[in-house]
Amino acid sequence: MTSTHPISWTDEQRRLAFERWLASLGHRGIDPASVRSASADASFRRYFRVDSAEGSRIVMDAPPSYEDCRPFVKVARLLRDGGLNAPEILDWNEADGFMLLSDLGSTTYLARLDADTAPALYEDATTALVRMQAIDAAAQVPPYDQALLTRELQLFPDWYIGRHCGVTLSDDEQHVLQRSFELILRNNLAQPAVLVHRDYHSRNLMVCGTPGSPENPGVIDFQDAVWGPITYDLASLLRDAYIEWEEEQQIDWAVRYWQKARQAGLPVNADFGEFWRDFEWMGLQRHLKVLGIFCRLYHRDGKDGYLKDLPMVWRYAHRVAARYNGLTPLAQLLEKLAGEQRQAGYTF
Repeated sequence: MTSTHPISWTDEQRRLAFERWLASLGHRGIDPASVRSASADASFRRYFRVDSAEGSRIVMDAPPSYEDCRPFVKVARLLRDGGLNAPEILDWNEADGFMLLSDLGSTTYLARLDADTAPALYEDATTALVRMQAIDAAAQVPPYDQALLTRELQLFPDWYIGRHCGVTLSDDEQHVLQRSFELILRNNLAQPAVLVHRDYHSRNLMVCGTPGSPENPGVIDFQDAVWGPITYDLASLLRDAYIEWEEEQQIDWAVRYWQKARQAGLPVNADFGEFWRDFEWMGLQRHLKVLGIFCRLYHRDGKDGYLKDLPMVWRYAHRVAARYNGLTPLAQLLEKLAGEQRQAGYTF
């Protein structure tokens, strides 16, 4: 089969190394001529699809000078051992940063989700989430500690406020932001800790099999997993940066998750109202971070595809900030920044 989406290389030596490694996989029935692009992500990793005697496979291209594949390997095994449908690692050329993986298909949750399919797909996603959070991985992954959470929040002033909005905060505004960060982190760090995927959302969940089947969803992009707040991945899932649901629907799915988590013995708050508050505050941390990340991808990396998602993420953050005592000044700051964006000519 001839590639219909030829892949390009900027490093000739790397291309030759890739072709040598691929040719060495003859025992797996790999057809080197079938290589075509599968996807790229926000890092230096690229993914190709290749045919084999046993069906298609995924090839990861992760240059060792930019990407450390060891966390990916470790977490993939943790997830698979925990009963999740993560890619199986079939071959790993650690020295050159090439990996052969099982193929979870090309249909993301985002591509399939609509009002009709969402109930069953989210039921599977929350069931898998409970299963993942039951994995005892505290000693296997880094802690989602105050230092890491703070570094993530700092992306918001560095890239969204300063670079994207072109705003220099006054002393009073800097104090507002610092005080808001302190309140957010106090909540986040008080939550019980479990294994956290960190990007458990519709672009990283693959539709595998029929709804309700144990292989659904396929889970990808988990290499940054940490041990941290129990509400983080649920906030990633239900307040996804790429698809929005009415809050009433979010609460319904959150209740269903919460019931399953309690039945599984996970350390969720026994009071759903308190759990929901933690969910909102955790989501606020994530959404401030994502505002910064999306702007960094544009201004530093030249990737403008994420700019269209900024308004939804802003709404998530503003809604929570406006709802809770102590965060009203943050909501007002977000409103000011949205006005600055409009004046700068950015679509919002």
